[in-house]
Amino acid sequence: MKLYNYFRSSASFRVRIALEIKGLPYEYLPVHLVKGEQHAPAYAQRQGDALVPALETDDGHLLAQSMAIIEYLEETHAAPPLLPPDALARARVRALAQMVACEIHPLNNLRVLKYLKHQLQVTDEAKDAWYRHWVRSGLEAYERQLALLAAERDGAGLPPSVYSWGDAPTLADCCLVPQIFNGQRFQVDMGGLPRTMAAFEACMQLPAFQCAQPSACPDGEG
Repeated sequence: MKLYNYFRSSASFRVRIALEIKGLPYEYLPVHLVKGEQHAPAYAQRQGDALVPALETDDGHLLAQSMAIIEYLEETHAAPPLLPPDALARARVRALAQMVACEIHPLNNLRVLKYLKHQLQVTDEAKDAWYRHWVRSGLEAYERQLALLAAERDGAGLPPSVYSWGDAPTLADCCLVPQIFNGQRFQVDMGGLPRTMAAFEACMQLPAFQCAQPSACPDGEG
């Protein structure tokens, strides 16, 4: 498989984590978003949205959108799983993942930040304040959801979660960890998020998350 991605892209980071957890080898193909390489005809003509990541399968199909790519990997390489075995738990995990991928990330990706700065001509300070507000409020919601799920697990006689859900990393953690990385880069306040940060710290003890992080990428920059 080939993965077209950018080291700082949190959507790309999600897919790298999933590939590492599942132990799947892939060729790393960098697409530098800040330099606009995603708009080069050779890439953009194969990708309707000209975004990263894109995964080229062994038989040459090009898949778009990180969540669809991860679900594809889950369906084609079931072990180790990124979703729990029962339907209710899978819904819980997907909801957590979508809190990041659908609620936090779209407001703060590179295209939005560039539009704020260049088209709307907001200052760097205002742009960064926008970023911090939406990441912080989104993570506070994630924290509240983890508290609700902890009470649900306790009521069902299940042990406390080590990660976002349960005792193994899931799709939710594939989304959470990159968002924390990006938030820390923009100096978002991570205080008062004990469950969220405990899940993050547990993930970062695992080789899969270490190998997938931006500083480990061949196109990584300081």
